[in-house]
Amino acid sequence: MEFIQNELKEIKELLKKQIIQQKEILTIEEASEFLGLSISRLYKMTSNKEISYCKPGGKKIYINRQELEQWILNSRVASNSDFDDELDSYLSETNKNLQS
Repeated sequence: MEFIQNELKEIKELLKKQIIQQKEILTIEEASEFLGLSISRLYKMTSNKEISYCKPGGKKIYINRQELEQWILNSRVASNSDFDDELDSYLSETNKNLQS
């Protein structure tokens, strides 16, 4: 019986995540689930204007899921390989300009 209850709980969690993935506008609670951050951390981020949000009527906070995805992608940290490629590109361009 406990096994079945655990399986049902897991199915509910998966359905909840799937619903969040399909929504365009998320509540702060859904955004917390989406990002894996605490609700209090999200409130701090909105307060510090680290992420954009909507607050219609000055009450509940809503966040655009696509903007969260873009925020994640904009926070990308370049790898050493990326840095090496960029350096090679810069040096080859500089070398071409010096030879001209």
